[in-house]
Amino acid sequence: MGQGTWKMGERAERRSDEIAALRAGVELGMTLIDTAEMYGDGAAETLICEALGDRRDQLFLVSKAYPQNASRSRLAGACEASLKRLGTDRLDLYLLHWRGSVPLAETVEAMEALKSAGKIRHWGVSNLDTDDMDELVAAGGDGCVTDQILYNLVRRGPELDLLPWLAEHNLPVMAYSPVEQGRLSTHPALDKIAAEVGATPVQVALSWTLRHDGLIAIPKASSVAYVRENRAAAHIVLSDAHLATLDAAFPRPRDRRPLEML
Repeated sequence: MGQGTWKMGERAERRSDEIAALRAGVELGMTLIDTAEMYGDGAAETLICEALGDRRDQLFLVSKAYPQNASRSRLAGACEASLKRLGTDRLDLYLLHWRGSVPLAETVEAMEALKSAGKIRHWGVSNLDTDDMDELVAAGGDGCVTDQILYNLVRRGPELDLLPWLAEHNLPVMAYSPVEQGRLSTHPALDKIAAEVGATPVQVALSWTLRHDGLIAIPKASSVAYVRENRAAAHIVLSDAHLATLDAAFPRPRDRRPLEML
């Protein structure tokens, strides 16, 4: 489990709580930090630097580039700007945030150039569906190491084809918004299971997502209390009966649908 930072760093009155939350998460072992140049126009990256700049060697830093910046001529500049805001000389993982008009083959070339230059250790993509992943591989994208996607109890479409495709290609999944931006905290089925296992509905939803092998969940928490709640979800084991209850309450779609994104 890692830590997401969407909408963090954007309000001065929350800054101290957000910094404390990020530091607490690292202390609890959640050292993968996910961000993007889009988040607050770089404000989240700056917040991470302030919160965790003295702990860089403990971290696995992930950032994402706008699709319009994922070209041969612009990706290096976007990466340098993120590095400067993060106060570091390299990213552990750099992602194409979503697909735009830049050909995937050009993005692959630009990512590999950054890797060769030592600016990034690995690269991947975000919000790419199965047909996009096929095209990425055909464009020479064998170096891609992950696809970061929207996946949770109410967004189960990827189970029909994208998750199997990623598993077949030995690519881990990064699941963003695993509790649907907090909206999964008030569902009756989650309330019932939470009472049975001595947890919260959010923890049950996270535990359901984390049941997959090869999946990294990146929930956002802007307070120390929420960070601790998220971290504790990793220790919850749902029974087959609990999983069946959740399947009934949150059925996956019968037919394939386009990958959703937020």
